[in-house]
Amino acid sequence: MPKRHFVNYETRKQPLLSRWAFARRMAGYFGASFLLVSISLVGGMFGYRYLESMEWIDAFANAAMILSGMGPLEPVKTWDGKLFAGIYALYSGLILILVAGLILAPVVHRILHRFHLE
Repeated sequence: MPKRHFVNYETRKQPLLSRWAFARRMAGYFGASFLLVSISLVGGMFGYRYLESMEWIDAFANAAMILSGMGPLEPVKTWDGKLFAGIYALYSGLILILVAGLILAPVVHRILHRFHLE
């Protein structure tokens, strides 16, 4: 029985995926990335809202800035807020790397697969 993988990429012996199928694959990866970033953003907003008593728009701005790797707009004031901001910043750095990997994986696979076909 063949080994099953999470994502069924084409093997070395299979032809290159059509452009339409590749676009669908990329859309799926972009969708998964968007969902992951959205959930992370909402989690950050709730953390800033309830631990730092920020308004929703300020919580959104701070969470979005940390999630994008830029840093917070407003300094945190409470001990709980500082602990949350530190953990959220570490988490955001890992999410940034994970999303970059999710988006680049199909592209790199396609380039390497094309290289092996020639």
